[in-house]
Amino acid sequence: MASEFPGSPQLLKGALVVYASHDPGATSRIIPFQYNPEQVSRSLSHGGGSGAAASTAGRENRGQAQQDVLRVQGPPRESFTLSVTLNATDQLEYPDRNQTVVQNGLHAVLAMLEMLMYPPSFQVLQNEALAEDGEVQLNPADLPLVALVWGRSRVVPVKVTNFSVTEEAFDPDLNPIQAKVELGLQALNYVDLPSTSAGRDMYLSYQRRKETLAGQFEAGEEAEPIRGLLPN
Repeated sequence: MASEFPGSPQLLKGALVVYASHDPGATSRIIPFQYNPEQVSRSLSHGGGSGAAASTAGRENRGQAQQDVLRVQGPPRESFTLSVTLNATDQLEYPDRNQTVVQNGLHAVLAMLEMLMYPPSFQVLQNEALAEDGEVQLNPADLPLVALVWGRSRVVPVKVTNFSVTEEAFDPDLNPIQAKVELGLQALNYVDLPSTSAGRDMYLSYQRRKETLAGQFEAGEEAEPIRGLLPN
C-alpha cells in the first residue's frame, strides 16, 4: 500500500527468492513478505574449535595447536530466525483479482514456503525406479537454491532448516486466512556450495559487502581512552 505522505521513503519488502536451479541465470520465483518481520534474529558461530584439539594434542603438539588456534576452514555458520505474518484480508477484498486466495485461502503461499524443505517428488520417484532396477548409485535429491533478500546489504543464499506455522483464522471451508510462520534459515557459504553454483558467487558478494561496511566503521573519540590501556 502506497504511503499517504508523498515525502515518505519507499518501503523495501524483504523476500525469499527461489531459483529453478543452481545454474547462473536460472529463472526465479519471488516470495515477498506481505509484512516485513518486526525483527530478525541472527547468530554466527564457528564449527569445531581448535581449542578442543589442543586439549588432546599433548605437549609435543602444543606448538602446532597454538599456531592453529586462530585458523579456520571457512566463514562462520550464520543462521537467521524470523516470523512472517500472512493475512488474506487484503486479497479477499478484491475477489475477482485473487481467485486463488478466494478458493484456497493461504494454502498456496504456505505450500510454496513448505516446499523449500522438500525434494522434488519426480526425483524421489526416479530414484525409487532406479533402485527397483538394481541401480546402486542413486542421485540424492537436491533442494532448490533459495536466497534471503533483506535489504541491499543482505542478499544471501540460505537453506530453510525450520518451518513452523500457527494458523490463526479460517474461512467457512476451513482454508487458513491468517497465519504466522516461523522460519529458520542457515546461510550457505562458499564451502557448502560447488564452484558452479550461482549461490557461491552470491555468498562471496555478501561477504565482500560486509567487509566494505566493516571498513567504513569509525570508533570516534571514545576509542582514545581505551587505546591508552593497551600494551605498547
